[in-house]
Amino acid sequence: MIAAMDLLHCTSHSSTLRFFCPHFSSPTPLRRRFFSVRLSLPFPNEKANYHKELEAAVGVVERACRLCVDVKKSLLSSDGGILEKNDQTPVTVADFGVQALVSLELNKLFPSVPLVAEEDSAFLRSNNLVDSVVSTVADQASFGDDPLTEADVLDAIDRGGKDAVAFGRKPATYWVLDPIDGTRGFLKGSEALYVVGLALVVQGEIVLGVMGCPNWKEDKSYKSTAEVQGSKNIPLGSGVIMVAHVGCGTWTKRLPDMLGTSAKTSDCWTRTFVDRCQLVHEACFCIPESQTWDSLPLSALFNATTDAKSIGDKEILLLPKCCGSLCKYLMVASGRASVFILRATAQKHIKAWDHAVGVICVQEAGGKVTDWKGNELDLGADQVERRIIFPSGGVVVSNGNIHYKILEMISSTSSFEGDAILS
Repeated sequence: MIAAMDLLHCTSHSSTLRFFCPHFSSPTPLRRRFFSVRLSLPFPNEKANYHKELEAAVGVVERACRLCVDVKKSLLSSDGGILEKNDQTPVTVADFGVQALVSLELNKLFPSVPLVAEEDSAFLRSNNLVDSVVSTVADQASFGDDPLTEADVLDAIDRGGKDAVAFGRKPATYWVLDPIDGTRGFLKGSEALYVVGLALVVQGEIVLGVMGCPNWKEDKSYKSTAEVQGSKNIPLGSGVIMVAHVGCGTWTKRLPDMLGTSAKTSDCWTRTFVDRCQLVHEACFCIPESQTWDSLPLSALFNATTDAKSIGDKEILLLPKCCGSLCKYLMVASGRASVFILRATAQKHIKAWDHAVGVICVQEAGGKVTDWKGNELDLGADQVERRIIFPSGGVVVSNGNIHYKILEMISSTSSFEGDAILS
């Protein structure tokens, strides 16, 4: 553990915690027995080595979600807040605002811990949107009595940007942030999901993660043909925070009343688990919006349909596309989906912030994440900046029950072996 891990003063906020037994030995739905305790996190602090960091992460992700909601409202009547980056990914004032906000808050609490994040200020400066971002961040930041300046915001963004830190070969400790995963979803309206994702890596190991999804809604259409209880894993309503800590499980609660939920409801933590599907053909699949089912190895064995009511032989259920990789991790960790599969290509680097927080949330919910060869994702593969990962073939995220069967199927489809990264 590092010295910076003990800098944050423990808060006294309390919430209602609901526990239930996770055993899944019976094929029929289990009746859950709940009891409540008063804690600031969904597990006792003594069980979580990084509870102070997790408390800070939950707080700043909640504020980041509030920032997103506020900015999104303003975009409905403004043409100046939506931009297009060189890689054709839509970006908003919210994207930069979230990175600045998170960077400012974490730097105050843990100044010795670096940040690896998606954006840098060069693009923001060249498009004359600095004032808009400063104004947006000032509404959410706890920066004391001094007014927030342009320099404060730009420096905060660049603290997580490219070339900010050179790590070297040794295992490193740092935060990983995706300010808005699924910016296309952010722009599409309330139906497409987007996520604010923050993880802490300590000596090369992901130890905690927080995902905030402001527009998560209960949707009974997300069901596999197997018995899935995903809709019961996450509280009903709009907006959710998902947290995970190594050895403590994955938990969710409703976002605070900024989204119209009551304080009593939003304070209730519920433990969440992956689904129980044990047959590949009965699984719910997610794939990247930039890839088609036909481009993936399993297409040699199964066709795909999005119609859950008419799944034929040799067909699997492909869930409607939600934007961003972290949204798919959220789907698997919550039990709405059984599998997320991504194919690596030479045309696009796989970024650490698109996966880090999702990995721990899925793993602590009982699932598994590997590359196509069965190796765990190596966040230290980019020895200098920790920004890129190099999974062999691609990434498979699953409920764990069918993980190795899927890897076997990928390996058996020889037409996809060896060319997954080349094409």
